[in-house]
Amino acid sequence: MDSYQSCFKVWIKKALKKKWIKWPLLLITTVLLFLIGLYFCIYFGLFGKLPTIEDIGSIKQEEATQILDKNEKLIGKYYIYDRQPVKFEDFPQHLIDALVATEDSRFYEHDGIDNISLIRVFVKNLILQDKTAGGGSTITLQLAKNLYGRKDYEVFSMLINKFKESIIAKRIEQVYSKDEIITLYLNTVPFSDNTYGIESASLKFFNKSVRDISINEAATLVGTLKANTYYNPRVHLKRSEERRNVVLHQMVNYDYISEDSLEYYTKQKLKLNYHSFNHDVGLAPYFREEVKKQLSALLDSIKSPEGETYNLYKDGLVVHTTLDYTMQQLAEEAMKEHLTRLQNDFETSYGKDSPWNKNSMTLKSAINNLPVVRSYKEQGLTEKQILDSLHIKRNVELFGWKGNTIRNVSVIDSLKHYLKFLNTGMLSIDPSTGAVRTYIGGIDYRFFKYDHVSQSERQVGSTFKPFVYTAAIEDGLDPCSYFSINKVTYTNYGDWTPSNSGSKEDDPYINYTLENALSNSVNTISVKVLEKVGIPKVLDQVKKLGVSKSLPNKPSIALGVSEINLMELTGAYASYVNKSRAVKPFYITKIEDKFGNVIASFEPEVSKEKAYSDYTRQIMLEMMKSTVNKGTASRLRNKYRLNNALAGKTGTTQNNKDGWFVALTPNLVTITWVGNDNHSIGFKSTNLGQGSSSALPIFAKFYQNLNKESQYDEITRASFEASPKEVLEDLDCEPTKRDGFIKRLFKKKSKKKKFN
Repeated sequence: MDSYQSCFKVWIKKALKKKWIKWPLLLITTVLLFLIGLYFCIYFGLFGKLPTIEDIGSIKQEEATQILDKNEKLIGKYYIYDRQPVKFEDFPQHLIDALVATEDSRFYEHDGIDNISLIRVFVKNLILQDKTAGGGSTITLQLAKNLYGRKDYEVFSMLINKFKESIIAKRIEQVYSKDEIITLYLNTVPFSDNTYGIESASLKFFNKSVRDISINEAATLVGTLKANTYYNPRVHLKRSEERRNVVLHQMVNYDYISEDSLEYYTKQKLKLNYHSFNHDVGLAPYFREEVKKQLSALLDSIKSPEGETYNLYKDGLVVHTTLDYTMQQLAEEAMKEHLTRLQNDFETSYGKDSPWNKNSMTLKSAINNLPVVRSYKEQGLTEKQILDSLHIKRNVELFGWKGNTIRNVSVIDSLKHYLKFLNTGMLSIDPSTGAVRTYIGGIDYRFFKYDHVSQSERQVGSTFKPFVYTAAIEDGLDPCSYFSINKVTYTNYGDWTPSNSGSKEDDPYINYTLENALSNSVNTISVKVLEKVGIPKVLDQVKKLGVSKSLPNKPSIALGVSEINLMELTGAYASYVNKSRAVKPFYITKIEDKFGNVIASFEPEVSKEKAYSDYTRQIMLEMMKSTVNKGTASRLRNKYRLNNALAGKTGTTQNNKDGWFVALTPNLVTITWVGNDNHSIGFKSTNLGQGSSSALPIFAKFYQNLNKESQYDEITRASFEASPKEVLEDLDCEPTKRDGFIKRLFKKKSKKKKFN
């Protein structure tokens, strides 16, 4: 033995005397010492503190806040990183098999570092130059990177980060079981389209929870992990399909699926059901934005058990709302179908002589009101300089009902394009509670951020008339009272002469009952009823209905010149089917933390006091039924063939700038508005712009859709309560009465008087 050792020492001495052996050995030794030294420097925190066992055991992930509908279906999310963690039990076995087969086949055999794989990579990659050898990374190493990220150290960054990850991976394996590591990994790994975690990815690309995804869908998502942008199935469907097939082959190689199954799976075309949770797109974006505003205010006053304020974007809250997902879909479909046609008719009616024409005063005024123009003026730019800057063109995506387009346009071109669009607001609520079921704040949130439900106040037109009639009936006016249709000039209000819509001159000798006047929206009679009951009583009635805004003390309020928010208007109208009690529309029922603990809950706000008597409510409801059955909203019956229990009121403002429709059903109240965002632009004709043409069809198409869904039978098949005999008798009179010969002889077609 000693002779062998002596021979070896002699050989070493001779070898070291040879430079071609000495210097490589010194180099290798130096490199090894450097690596060992670097490793221990990293281990002891010289390149930043490493997470301890305790830190790793209390990992806190940033989680998206989820917004759920009334049936706990996901509507949207608020997040910085779109992450939605789930439990190991929610992962189908074929998902785990696909992950292990593709990313780490020896996952259950190593302790975080797969030394066999590293040797294989070293031999194949560095010695044999085989680029298919892989990178030797494990799921645990990838998890370490996902959890703690990487830093730029300028020199040896990759090496330092790899060492750090290997140390963290070892510690992760000490703390967590293999199942827990899989769970952490799948909940943190980044997928395509800025999505983090398998649940969020599954919902986004297939619109289903991870527990329900198929083998092909699991293989697709696992396949994107190699390069989530390159294999993004939304953008590169064919490429993603090919990558999916690679994953399926790996599953065969490791006996997770049979060879026979492979052909069946690989022949299937990849089908996406993409559902974006981007803040600006997807279902009910205006609603989600309004909920976010309320949450931001609410969360400031709610503390966690640790005494900290909740973070809307990171703390994984679950917000339960009143919205009905399917009903919202049907409402949005109805809105898009009608507005597409109406927009075309609107533009056609104007032809070349339109308010968005380059020579129109409306366009010039809109240009001067642009924030950028005001900014240029403050900077002292001349008018020519401002116009020159406004004519600079660039590629811009423009909204269009037939599809968005990217065009090379200037600021003025863009303004002309958007100035012509009609917009809308629509709200449906449960009248007994005020719970919001559908919410449409505009035609497309990406391009029209202004919310016509929560922010807008527009003249309400004839939808105000029922409040006038309600005050009158409550004050004791007989429902069968007759009022003349003829015009009156009110001298104490600047000779104001309200008239009725339509081109024909009204017969001044005809008198209408209240029911006939309201159902046909007769302006002259509404003003006379207001005069009869008095403005103060009407204003008081409106306050009882929950309208908080101060309204003008003028007779023109009878024709709806007041601007009222759609939310308050809907809450007021709910009283007619809610035992005379107004409601306040609300969206949020409760908020839970990520552990399922309720941190806030909310009750409906229903008026404690009746706004008027049951008798008045039943009289008014019968009058508004007449509006649908034989009045201005009769096209619900004769055109849209709706046989449901319906009452309603149409509304149109001066110069056809606003079209309204109020729909009352026993269990749902819906109000729809249509108009242009620019208050100076109205419809060219009343025929197109009246509420029955512009706003009513959205509700009609929406309700047609509801009728097809048996799940909404409780709404669509509900009946109004039977009106008492007294109410029906008090309304049992001829709808019109013509003045007798003597009265006609001495009656003027138009008269002047003071408004009392």
